[in-house]
Amino acid sequence: MSVQNLNSVDPFAEEELLGGTQDVGSGADYIHIRIQQRNGRKTLTTVQGLAKQYDLKKILKAFKKEFACNGTIHNDEKLGEVIQLQGDQRSKILDFLVENDVEKATIKMHGF
Repeated sequence: MSVQNLNSVDPFAEEELLGGTQDVGSGADYIHIRIQQRNGRKTLTTVQGLAKQYDLKKILKAFKKEFACNGTIHNDEKLGEVIQLQGDQRSKILDFLVENDVEKATIKMHGF
């Protein structure tokens, strides 16, 4: 009998194989949609890796109007500019980006 959950796995090994996150935000990288648990049932959705050619303020304004939620643009040293939205908006963001001519193959959705 073997116990599978005791194996040590490096969760960042795949990231190192891809070359790290030096070029976050360029067109060659993925757009990452993540969800973070806040307190209680509150969640926060983040969108990272949008190309520099897009105006994040206009995208944020469209998100807020379309999804009826609040949001902001957070400037992170490592990740660049990240859009943060209140609530679980992952599937809505994915649909919105695909409808506006962003390839679905370049979008990765993370979360529980």
